[in-house]
Amino acid sequence: MSAARLLYVVTEDWYFLSHRLPMARAARAAGYEVHVACTVGAGAAAIAREGFTLHPVRFARGRLIPAAQVATVRALRAVHRKVDPDLVHHVAVQASILGSIAALGSRAKCVNAITGLGYTFTSATRRARLTRALLQPLLRGLLGRSSNTVLVQNPDDKAMMQSLGISDAHIELIPGSGVDTDALVPLPEPAPPVAVGFVGRLLDDKGIRVLVAAHRLLRQRGVHLTLVIAGDPDLANPGSIPQREAEAWNAEPSIAWLGQVGDIASVWRRAHIAVLPTRGEGLPKSLLEAAACGRPMIATDVRGCREVAVAGETALLVPPDDPAALADAIEKLANEPGLRARFGAAARRLAVERFSASKIGAATVALYDRLLGRGPGAAP
Repeated sequence: MSAARLLYVVTEDWYFLSHRLPMARAARAAGYEVHVACTVGAGAAAIAREGFTLHPVRFARGRLIPAAQVATVRALRAVHRKVDPDLVHHVAVQASILGSIAALGSRAKCVNAITGLGYTFTSATRRARLTRALLQPLLRGLLGRSSNTVLVQNPDDKAMMQSLGISDAHIELIPGSGVDTDALVPLPEPAPPVAVGFVGRLLDDKGIRVLVAAHRLLRQRGVHLTLVIAGDPDLANPGSIPQREAEAWNAEPSIAWLGQVGDIASVWRRAHIAVLPTRGEGLPKSLLEAAACGRPMIATDVRGCREVAVAGETALLVPPDDPAALADAIEKLANEPGLRARFGAAARRLAVERFSASKIGAATVALYDRLLGRGPGAAP
């Protein structure tokens, strides 16, 4: 059987490396010829080292500029003509929309990964509501085509796709992008005082301001904890925290803003508890990585988080945008080392049994094979 050509379309090279590398490696191991089309930054060499073929395509993030979107579609169509892919895997909403337009008239099957729906679908601002109203019929028309498959990471996003009118036969659920449970292993708790860790882009929708507010409440109560924040602002996202605000947090007592961290395990070596007070995710990789390291979690009771932050088993869940409830949960888990140990052990088991890179990679390749008629149960 000749090697099938697989093209990943992703807005940024760093996002491909952080969130799609396990899938791409599994596809390569299964005999696929892997290509990547994305905005190229510092990740070009890492992608080349994997043996993947990189195609620079500029995506304009954060602003709706029609001329820029047209240019991206044209660039993607040029990649299609050059590669003639058998299968295209679009990652996130922007790549799925522009990539599906670019794929019109091609022979390629398309997988459209809807990974959390982003600022447009989580924000209540007027701008977000207007954009959402424009995007919904576009998503229905493009993603509902017979040659397309919508890939979601949690049951709530599956229900949303169904509500758009997309047939259940064209929706697949694979939970997350995989976590390397061989590289990320259970870690002993660090020495006191208890430290709370946040890993992620510094976006309002990820709840970072709520977490800082909860930390301040705990200080007012006389509860002395350390807050460790790993991640940078994402200025292309309308919900980004300004750089100066993050710098001001770093000047507050018992807050350590580390910026972007390459070695995620280093964060969990110094933090006892993983916290993500997001308004909604596909399936948060930061929580998967914390779970692999055996860390108990506190998260919001929203789509995506519930898959890994299981109430009473691996985590405490709180309502979104509620600093007082978050502070209460942090104080409870900080004061109960036995509960932390139980949650952490259960989180590690869940990461290995359900979310490991090997399992997610195998499930993704099985989907590719089925769509292309390359394996058992393949679509006709």
